[in-house]
Amino acid sequence: MDFVETPFLVIDPKKVVKNYRRLCQAFDGNVMIYYAVKANSHVEFLKQLNREGSSFDVASLGEIMKLIKLGVSPDRMSFGNTIKKARDVDVAYTMGVELFAVDSEMEIDKVARYAPGSKVFVRIHTSGLESDWPLSGKFGTTVDHAVELVDWARFRGLKPVGVSFHVGSQNYNPKNWEIAIKDAGIVFNEAAKRYHIILDFLNTGGGWPVKHVKPIPNVEDIASVIMDSVKRYIGNSVLIATEPGRYMVGDAGTLVSSVVLRSKRLGKDWVYIDTGVFHGLMETIEDFRYEIEVFGKEDIPRKKFTLAGPTCDSVDVIYDEVDLPKNIAEGDKVIFINAGAYTIEYASHFNGIEPPAVYTLEQLKVLYEINKTA
Repeated sequence: MDFVETPFLVIDPKKVVKNYRRLCQAFDGNVMIYYAVKANSHVEFLKQLNREGSSFDVASLGEIMKLIKLGVSPDRMSFGNTIKKARDVDVAYTMGVELFAVDSEMEIDKVARYAPGSKVFVRIHTSGLESDWPLSGKFGTTVDHAVELVDWARFRGLKPVGVSFHVGSQNYNPKNWEIAIKDAGIVFNEAAKRYHIILDFLNTGGGWPVKHVKPIPNVEDIASVIMDSVKRYIGNSVLIATEPGRYMVGDAGTLVSSVVLRSKRLGKDWVYIDTGVFHGLMETIEDFRYEIEVFGKEDIPRKKFTLAGPTCDSVDVIYDEVDLPKNIAEGDKVIFINAGAYTIEYASHFNGIEPPAVYTLEQLKVLYEINKTA
């Protein structure tokens, strides 16, 4: 792998197509898939998903404009961020975005002012149990308040169409989708009972896990729980949507880095690599665990090391303790498996260090052939 300078992320867009089709099949085609662009907005991923007919969950005007440049119709976008700038709502509406997430009166008022007559869905709180990244607290509201917001949205001239939730990123238990759908069902039923508002859209959010170091449920099991729970708590006359991000692109990317330094400090063995918390591995600040390999040393006995990035900041420690080959040395290639999601999107230029380059698998093959014949 010395023919390409590290760090770099190699991606395989074909895997994204495979993941998209598998998710569609798991729901027997009866699902609206809104790919969460924030997971990885690389144009090759977006192009493939657009060809497959995917819709897109967007969190910013920047993501909207990127999709429009790729030919994605705005009516296939859901503005899922519940903390939107007024200007962004205005421009999104002008561009043709028709669907907005809300979880407060002020957000509803903003959408009513700058995107009059638009469709909105109300995000409810979930516990985030058994997920690596719980998202409630900052987002979502109570069931009772959600019912009131449905009525407020109608009063403000909007079209309340449904409810959304997010069970937390990288969730390991399908039961958590059932719990959230049961809560959403209360909003559906109470909106009809109290205000005669019929909702017909349920956005089940993300949370679909990718294999790292823990066992995960398969896609089919989660989809089955969702469909069964919708029938039980809401009924059949509802459009099911989902917002996969990590699931769609996680296993379509591999992050490759190099060892810059090995040293001993205060009785601990340290290994420093040329990428870190600020350059693609931000999720490790909460001890999110990737499967790690060291190229060519897979069979070498391992020992405990502290693994850190290259910057002049003490926060840039990837893992306080991780098993690596005992003879790991400068120049060794440290590989993070299934790192296609939430890596390059988080990467910064901190300390003047460039983010990891991104290559498709095909581009990497071409570079290899060029290097071989040079």
